[in-house]
Amino acid sequence: MRRLIYGMNVSVDGYIAAPGDDIGWSTPSDELFGFWSDRLRATELSLYGGRLWRTMSSYWPTADQQPGVTPAETEFAHRWRDMAKVVFSSTVDEVDWNTRLVPGDAVAEITRLKAEDGGPMDIGGATLAGAAMRAGLIDEYVLATAPVLVGGGTPFFTALDNWVDLNLVETRTLPCGVVLSRYETRR
Repeated sequence: MRRLIYGMNVSVDGYIAAPGDDIGWSTPSDELFGFWSDRLRATELSLYGGRLWRTMSSYWPTADQQPGVTPAETEFAHRWRDMAKVVFSSTVDEVDWNTRLVPGDAVAEITRLKAEDGGPMDIGGATLAGAAMRAGLIDEYVLATAPVLVGGGTPFFTALDNWVDLNLVETRTLPCGVVLSRYETRR
């Protein structure tokens, strides 16, 4: 059975994007970028909602061809293009770069994917992750908490019908002040 992991950069007040979908506050340091790159290396399948897919697919397919690109960014771009991805969206028309589009029931498909043998899956996008969270499908939460308050926007966590008990697995502080926290769902 696969593990499903939800992780993103988050503000201290719990948002993954400020009002207007502004993520300028979450620009990663080299250490934070390395952390996310290592996580991508350990991931077998990435699951995206439509909005996050549009953001990622507008940059990473050609990021390694941009002026001033770092070796770490080049490696991440290659890894991102090559890995298997699933996009859950009724508004995205086509996908590329080892990606499959699922316009139907995301929770049913994620449940099916979790039941398969294989490596870990990452899920990204607040709406998609929220549906998986409410369905009890997420096994691990990874928060890269930036030392900033944004005051509103897109929350990392969705409203839940019941609380979810977690076990703290790891916490560490990067030199840039970002606190990395990993929690496993207690079942």
